[in-house]
Amino acid sequence: MWIAENWKDYEVLDTSSGEKLERWGKYLLLRPDPQVIWNTPKNHSGWKKKNGHYHRSSKGGGEWEFFHLPEEWTINYEDLTFHLKPFSFKHTGLFPEQAVNWDWFSKLIRHAGRPVKVLNLFAYTGGATISAAAAGASVTHVDASKGMVNWAKENASSSGLAGAPIRWLVDDCTKFVEREIRRGNHYDAVIMDPPSYGRGPNGEIWKIEESIFPFLTRVSELLSDAPLFVLLNSYTTGLQPAVLSYMMNTVFTSRFGGHVEADEIGLPVKASSLILPCGASGRWTSKIVDH
Repeated sequence: MWIAENWKDYEVLDTSSGEKLERWGKYLLLRPDPQVIWNTPKNHSGWKKKNGHYHRSSKGGGEWEFFHLPEEWTINYEDLTFHLKPFSFKHTGLFPEQAVNWDWFSKLIRHAGRPVKVLNLFAYTGGATISAAAAGASVTHVDASKGMVNWAKENASSSGLAGAPIRWLVDDCTKFVEREIRRGNHYDAVIMDPPSYGRGPNGEIWKIEESIFPFLTRVSELLSDAPLFVLLNSYTTGLQPAVLSYMMNTVFTSRFGGHVEADEIGLPVKASSLILPCGASGRWTSKIVDH
């Protein structure tokens, strides 16, 4: 498992009974987590000192209950700054486990010895975008939500990257990829964090189990003659690391060489020796990187 263990402003303090207790800066949040199917003693004092608690509804969804929590605050990861605010369906605007991937591809970008163009699809609030930009890449950031793109811009600005070469685009990722292929544009690296389910601007259904393989095939046509890496993240239970590995080998290794690694990603839990699973990632790197 790849573990995001370099955080100072974030940590999972404890887990029990379907919930995780987290520290986001100086604030404690209690959120549901489907992986936490164990009932263990809640010995950590934070269970009783929480600033926010997301209660899941038996009818689906849920709602927040707050205890002295500001509407918005920030945390840092190394030199990057992220704006946080609790919003619908338990999210805060950041997936801390992705830091293990930020570290991985930032090193590749820094050591590439050449300009690197990165395409970040389903880019959310820009954690990967600003990590890649901070490492020296020029980035095209694409997300269908205007609100998420504006949030990502705030994160970039707060991280001292307001003037970085980042293209901010509010667009449907599938349609954007098709247009880029027609335009003849290419990228040295692609980052993808596709949703399990979604709808396009004209009601098109995105169901990851059916859509992801043909989508990867189209994405492969956007890679440059000297591609550096491809990162595919999945929070869908059915897309295990072995599935990600097989798909990426089929699409990318067969065409460009290189190799694929895939594994679960996770976060350490302070109150135990547990590593909390948080989805899976597949990483393709080219022969240029290998040698």
